Amino acid sequence: MLKAMRKNVKALAPTLWIVIAAFIIAIFAVWGGAGRLGESRAANTLVTIGKEKISADFYFQNLKQRLELLKREFKDLDSNLIQQLNIPQQVLEQIIQQTLLIQSAEEMGIKASDEEIRQKIMSYPVFQQDGKFIGFENYKKILDWNRIPLSEFEESLKKEIIIEKTIKSLTSGIAVTEKEIWGNYKNTNESAKLEFVVIETDSLELDWEPKLSELQEFYEKYKEKYKMPEKREGLFVFFNTENLKDEIQLSDSDIEDYYKKNQAQFREPEKVRVNRIFLAFEGNDKEFVLAEAQNILDQIQKGANFGDLARKYSKDEKAENNGDWGFFEWQRLSSVEQEEIRKLQKNEVSRVIELDEGVSILMVTEKEESFLKPLEQVRGNISSILQEQIARELAEKKVRQLEKNAKKVKNLDAAAQKLGYKAEKTGLLTDGKSLPDIDPSGAISMELFKLDDKKISSPIYTYKGVGLTQLEKIEPPKPALFEEVKEDIKKELLITENKKAAREKIQGIKAELPKKNLEQLAKAYGLEYKTAEEHKRGQYLSIIGENDEVDRLVFSLPLNEPSDPIEFDGGFVLVRSLSRKEVTKEEFEKVKDEEREKTLEAKKNKFLHSCLLKLREDKRVKIKYDLFLKINSDLLSRYSIEK
Repeated sequence: MLKAMRKNVKALAPTLWIVIAAFIIAIFAVWGGAGRLGESRAANTLVTIGKEKISADFYFQNLKQRLELLKREFKDLDSNLIQQLNIPQQVLEQIIQQTLLIQSAEEMGIKASDEEIRQKIMSYPVFQQDGKFIGFENYKKILDWNRIPLSEFEESLKKEIIIEKTIKSLTSGIAVTEKEIWGNYKNTNESAKLEFVVIETDSLELDWEPKLSELQEFYEKYKEKYKMPEKREGLFVFFNTENLKDEIQLSDSDIEDYYKKNQAQFREPEKVRVNRIFLAFEGNDKEFVLAEAQNILDQIQKGANFGDLARKYSKDEKAENNGDWGFFEWQRLSSVEQEEIRKLQKNEVSRVIELDEGVSILMVTEKEESFLKPLEQVRGNISSILQEQIARELAEKKVRQLEKNAKKVKNLDAAAQKLGYKAEKTGLLTDGKSLPDIDPSGAISMELFKLDDKKISSPIYTYKGVGLTQLEKIEPPKPALFEEVKEDIKKELLITENKKAAREKIQGIKAELPKKNLEQLAKAYGLEYKTAEEHKRGQYLSIIGENDEVDRLVFSLPLNEPSDPIEFDGGFVLVRSLSRKEVTKEEFEKVKDEEREKTLEAKKNKFLHSCLLKLREDKRVKIKYDLFLKINSDLLSRYSIEK
């Protein structure tokens, strides 16, 4: 599931070509007040880009809005998955890219005129009805309804226009050749029907144990590659926010005050569920289709089941599911249909609605008005949110006091004892090594490798809390003794033996292929047999992932000829093409102009990426990663609680 979500998030994430999106992403994605979390950070600088400083609050708001959008796409989204998908880093990078482009625009003298801003407003789909601008009065009302200040929104549009013009200026000299267009067309349109057998090396359980003499022989042969890296040990004091919650006493007034100030956070939006029957014109006589729709509507009004009729007659993507467009997807329907839906009450059926491409009949099956959850229902949530916030504030206060005392006496242990805290040893750590249950990200060990001997760190923020460390011992890198790497050698030999056995097993299948089919052989050998109906170059393939060698052989070997074993990260695969859909020059000529645009845009994006990397280097972008980590921890814990 995680792999699928990563792919979907990748699709949702803005491309470089539309890095402008975050300036206006909040239009219809209101989370609720930032509360104490956002307010306390307004003056803090998170990123420095040239002479410009990006506040922690600006990042906080952007991340919050992105998470709200993702929550609509992925109902099971939680704080752990957000970290795995690297959403905070994506948001930060987007802000940096936008700022770099705005700065470049200033240097290039690129501006946005009032007329350009006006045209941009009028072109937005959300401000149009039936293809026409709704008028400036209604435009202002929509902003008011969504609590978006007019001046801030138009300033964001101004930045959007400037960034678009800057990107256009930077990429104006990019061109593509006929060869590039043809190659891109082939890559995206040719496909192959495949069958393949997969073996994962770690699935093999070999009855084999290397002898001591074999381990020693391997060690002597490759002794030079075995070195023990530098290790460091320090003292640390860590304030775990979960433990600090025991010290927190909340009053009823604390909870009530938070509830009053953050009511938008506890408001349930209106819920409307819609079923639809759609009949397409598609060259049919228009009057005939309208008559057929009226006949269906008459049946519904006489008591026929809407879902049964949808399965029988409807021609849209939801027909097989009783015409059910759910609580949210119906918002993709035409503005005419959406307007009709908002008029309908629960269990009410619409008239026959004539559209450009066909006709539809709509039914609201569920309808719940927006309401504010009562305080008693959310009291536990508020208590958890406040405990998390106060625990982090308490940890911050404790660590700052400890830092001040420790650096004054130049001794973390002495300062900790004086304040009643316990300093512990990290043990010898390599750079980036984690401390279980305290610092899974390895932030403490990374900080130790930045310190001079006996120096005390600044506060180190992790998702678990905050702490200080003092460097006590440095063990320099050295050649590894046999006993120190014996287990590593054993693992390496076992992996090598597993790979050898896996390759031989696949080779055995290939040797028997003329006698049996691949599916039978896979079953006989206890391996996975899989197929792909339309595999394209660069496409994700089962557990193999994206594999250039698989793609090369799939589109070059003769049909039905099996490949040799192909190694991928985790095992081997044997693949063969059963059929191929190949493109012709004649087909290409029909869509060449469209393909030229696609290829050109891809090339411009690649060039723009290079430009942004160079700008990042020239502007000397600096990020306060400790603050970045702290903000993420605060927000993700709050998000997790809400879930």
